[in-house]
Amino acid sequence: MASICAYFPAANAANWFKLQDLNPKNVPLFSGFIEPNLYVMPGTQAAIYNPALRRYIPATPHVNLVGPGFGQSTTFLIQRARLMVRGWLNPHISYFFAGEFGNNAATDVRGQYTPQLQDAHVVFSYIPAARVEVGIIRAPSAEDAMNGYMSYNYVVFPTVINQLMLQPFYASQPNHPYATGPSGSVLVPGNESLGVNAFRYPGVQVFDWHNWGHWQLAYGAMAGMYGSVSAGNQSNSPLYAARVQGSYIFGGHGPFRSDVTSWLWYQYAQPDYLGHSYTMQREGVGFQYLQGYMHPWGRQLKFEYMRGNGWIDAPAAFSQQLGLQPALYQAQLYPNVNNSAYGYYVEGGLFLTKHIEANVRYDYYNRLPNLAAVGQQRIFKTWALALQYHITPVTKIMAGYYFRTVEAPNVAANSPGAAVSKVVDNEFAMQAMISF
Repeated sequence: MASICAYFPAANAANWFKLQDLNPKNVPLFSGFIEPNLYVMPGTQAAIYNPALRRYIPATPHVNLVGPGFGQSTTFLIQRARLMVRGWLNPHISYFFAGEFGNNAATDVRGQYTPQLQDAHVVFSYIPAARVEVGIIRAPSAEDAMNGYMSYNYVVFPTVINQLMLQPFYASQPNHPYATGPSGSVLVPGNESLGVNAFRYPGVQVFDWHNWGHWQLAYGAMAGMYGSVSAGNQSNSPLYAARVQGSYIFGGHGPFRSDVTSWLWYQYAQPDYLGHSYTMQREGVGFQYLQGYMHPWGRQLKFEYMRGNGWIDAPAAFSQQLGLQPALYQAQLYPNVNNSAYGYYVEGGLFLTKHIEANVRYDYYNRLPNLAAVGQQRIFKTWALALQYHITPVTKIMAGYYFRTVEAPNVAANSPGAAVSKVVDNEFAMQAMISF
């Protein structure tokens, strides 16, 4: 149990470089977890004008449907199912491999269920202050993109994480060039979608940490391939990512310690499309305070801000339906560096008893504010209220209710953007986290 806890940290601040990238010394060869999920939404429809029929038709937007299939508004699925193999070759070399068998955006490739090799890396700990990791690596970036799944307090990601950081991949050399969309975007058909990378990239990372009494400094710097196992290499240039974080540790150790941590991170890549390189830049800053895991009145506070330039993705608004324009059922990719997005989230939590934790979060995402004048800007705002029952440090049940709004400034009153923004459902979600 202790070794499983070391990989699946609970809801306390932690040194993610140590916990995610380096195995405990006494680690079981096989371990894993499953996440059964329940999602409930009304499935409210929008009235979209159909030029072929010359009338408005009802259509349920994706924002009111459950991904990755977007076929239902209420559904039960096994979102994640992970099997892991890990250990040490000698006192200086550790290895970790993990397969993902759940139903999620990473295993949805060209619309087909495709299990993935999620993690595969080897860490060499020969050099003082510079451990070297090679393989498929969770790249240094935002806190919610780096932490272990057992540490999540909510079933649903903040929108800024889900859209700006959970990078989707598309075929960079399609058989036919993608159609041109609004404001310099390209329209990507669903059959060219190569899934997301779950924040991981193939590459090499140097990382380590150092303690001075209660203080700790940790860093990670990575150079890798812009791509994934299913997508392959989607750039002729490397991806670069780095993060530095400082902590003051009140007490405890490993995943359950109490501390204050602040961090700064940066990512840069040059994705290709039809032989042309574009710029993708992401950066962020944040802090968190956590103290008293699984103790009455244990508490948490976290804030993170991030922004991006270039390669901004606007997911498809609808599934393909008769007469709808391609821009309504295909993803819109805004590749040019002048396209931007930014957002933040702030959350707090409190243990009411040893096992029951209550959480609240507000997240904000402003997509394409540079295109506000032409009606392409979208502003996402979500309040989340959540409740968790911690059975053990690695097994719990989460439930949350998400109050969601989407604003579409400067769009015509009868436009699809206006219609969708008026019908966005609130969402209820439950999840069981079961580790073995």
